[in-house]
Amino acid sequence: MKKIIAKNPTAYHNYTINETLEAGIVLSGTEIKSIRAGKVNLKDSYASIKNGEAYIYGMHVSHYEHGNIFNKNPLRNRKLLLHKTEIIKLIGLTKQKGFTLVPIKIYFNGKYVKLELGLGKGKKLYDKRQDLAKKDAEMKIKKYI
Repeated sequence: MKKIIAKNPTAYHNYTINETLEAGIVLSGTEIKSIRAGKVNLKDSYASIKNGEAYIYGMHVSHYEHGNIFNKNPLRNRKLLLHKTEIIKLIGLTKQKGFTLVPIKIYFNGKYVKLELGLGKGKKLYDKRQDLAKKDAEMKIKKYI
């Protein structure tokens, strides 16, 4: 059972997502407690592969109120847990022109925190306008039916 904690609001707006995969995250105890309270933000986050390991940058996990000295930096880089074959595949795909790793959502899968990563290509401004026009047209059709 998946319990969604946070979504990246700009992921599908700014990128065309071709493929998704699930990754675990290395977190401390106070970060888990803060995430359980829903105090996490993926808005300006991105992921990349460095030295054969995947990391997420810019994910904001707020301080846990009762964490005192055990609280970590809210914007620290966090390691993602992926299989070696997945990392090798992602290295090959991200070296292609325009592809990037985009965090889509963070959720609980049982007792574990998981991150859904998307392999996406950046949209141009006219693509964003087309998507908004299509979405607007679908809303008008639903309204009159």
